[in-house]
Amino acid sequence: QVQLVESGGGSVQSGGSLTLSCTSSGYSDSSNCMGWFRQAPGKEREGVAAITDNGNTSYSNSVKGRFTISQDNAKNTLYLQMTSLKPEDTAMYYCAAREGAYPWCYPIPHAYDYWGQGTQVTVSS
Repeated sequence: QVQLVESGGGSVQSGGSLTLSCTSSGYSDSSNCMGWFRQAPGKEREGVAAITDNGNTSYSNSVKGRFTISQDNAKNTLYLQMTSLKPEDTAMYYCAAREGAYPWCYPIPHAYDYWGQGTQVTVSS
């Protein structure tokens, strides 16, 4: 059974930085897409960033240049380094996984098979 556990959320002032982590276990197939998503109160879940098994990345326009997605395959851990945070980045952040081999992965929520429980990020002005 696939399990994803996020950590690293918290409260930070505008302009600050945070790094989220997501530890995964239970995969039967090592080839997959991993992604970060977020959902603010009253809004739909939106994609933030995604990464392929071999390291190709994609980002939403709202975070491009500020956030960096990366992974440590040896540790089965996905990261999201967030810099220059803005109040509008406030949301519950989720990691997710999509099984299968793809040359590129995109953070499109309905394409992902497994989800973590989320970690809260709050950015104050």
